[in-house]
Amino acid sequence: MGFPSEMRDAWTNKRKSFLIPSPEEERILKAKHCQQEGVREGFKAASIACVVSAVPTLIGVRVIPWAKANLNYTAQALIISGASIAAYFITADKTILECARRNSFADYDKTR
Repeated sequence: MGFPSEMRDAWTNKRKSFLIPSPEEERILKAKHCQQEGVREGFKAASIACVVSAVPTLIGVRVIPWAKANLNYTAQALIISGASIAAYFITADKTILECARRNSFADYDKTR
């Protein structure tokens, strides 16, 4: 009573893949790492942009007469969130591309 030979072979191959990743799995892991790094850096940039855009917007609405008359709460939220969203996507994109470039140069150096 034991595993059929196909199941046993599948199990040993699975165990080997945990220890030594194939080149395809290594590329996938590098890509996931780049995505996580991009999300982390984008969140940091969005947080900073939120504070940097919120302070002048909220002060301006209370001090400048034109802004007080024309910028309601929705406009204020759009100004702040627009800056945060732009900072997030720009930073995440730059970080992911930089990480991918770094990985491609590392792969190029391995093959030389």
